[in-house]
Amino acid sequence: MRFVGAFRTEEIIGRPAADAAALARDYARCAEVTRRSSSNFYYAFMLLPVARRRALNAVYAFCRFVDDIADDESIGEPAVLLTRWREELRNVFAGAPTRPVSRALADNVARYNLSRRPFEEVIDGVEMDLTRRRYETFGQLVLYCRRVASAVGLICIEIFGYTNPSARTYAEQLGLAFQMTNILRDVREDAARGRIYLPLEDLRRFAVGEDEILRGEYSSRFHALMEFEADRAREFYRAAARALAREDRASMIAAEGMRLIYSALLDQIARADYRVLDRRLSLSAPRKLYLVGRAWAGARLPRAAG
Repeated sequence: MRFVGAFRTEEIIGRPAADAAALARDYARCAEVTRRSSSNFYYAFMLLPVARRRALNAVYAFCRFVDDIADDESIGEPAVLLTRWREELRNVFAGAPTRPVSRALADNVARYNLSRRPFEEVIDGVEMDLTRRRYETFGQLVLYCRRVASAVGLICIEIFGYTNPSARTYAEQLGLAFQMTNILRDVREDAARGRIYLPLEDLRRFAVGEDEILRGEYSSRFHALMEFEADRAREFYRAAARALAREDRASMIAAEGMRLIYSALLDQIARADYRVLDRRLSLSAPRKLYLVGRAWAGARLPRAAG
């Protein structure tokens, strides 16, 4: 079977052969970033036609590079690097990109009428990681989630294509659900970096100390806190499902694949009694492929049968 991210240079039409070959290499770089990350997105992108898959790989690679700035401790001046990516984003929308990922992204800006603002929101969200390690309220956390996740969703739906404006609400709510699921899964990893994303007002509500999380101490109080946050995530999933119009079910097939994968991950976290302080829970590749298959089948069934 051909690698899902690969494609032939002749699939890039309307360009001289040399330009097409160079762009093919840029797209291959983006596909490799997506594949190597073992992201849930990689499996969902399998459902897309090649042109849209290429575009989504470019978006993912851009977001991946920007997001890693906040987590890579080997970067001496992350704020400076983030500023450079802001400049490169301006280059993308000016038609003068200078990096492989940016060139692939720029190739899709006009094709899918992508807006610059959501990309800026992603950078704004990563910048929050550079300046704060705690969130006092859930409202503050939601702002962060909207920037690093919902903004990505708003980019993606332009590539997927949609008819009903409710697709924007779908993307926003699904992004919040995904990021909340990530936060619950990654409590241990974030604590190792000195970060606690769970709102401090909720820690106080359930009498969980910051030091307990940083030390990785599991308790019935921590379980109750996590269950409370998981219920919030589930409500975001339900809100997204309510917002998805029938006429957009087919075009949102990849997003639905991601929804099934992430909601299954949330269920796995709950079944493990929220014991995320000493392990990193994840779904197996066969399980993800099964869920992607379910999304594919569900998009072809009448709404009443979904």
